[in-house]
Amino acid sequence: MRTQIALEPEQHASVKRKAAELGISMAEYIRCLIERDLASPGTQADISTIFGLGNSSGSDLGTEGYSAISEAIEAHWMQRTR
Repeated sequence: MRTQIALEPEQHASVKRKAAELGISMAEYIRCLIERDLASPGTQADISTIFGLGNSSGSDLGTEGYSAISEAIEAHWMQRTR
């Protein structure tokens, strides 16, 4: 079934960029997001929240490192749910 949606220009650019990073089409990326949302029972925890733990310990891994880990986990999950 075909469905049309309207996105703000910033949303469109972000979706297009994220789909390209994952190596999938925009449509596939949006379908994965919908599938994940509909399949999740209740509120889904954001795994990226655990990456801030222990920052006060003087870790060498900066904010960009945490972001890279989060993106890698998300990309892996998206590949598994295709």
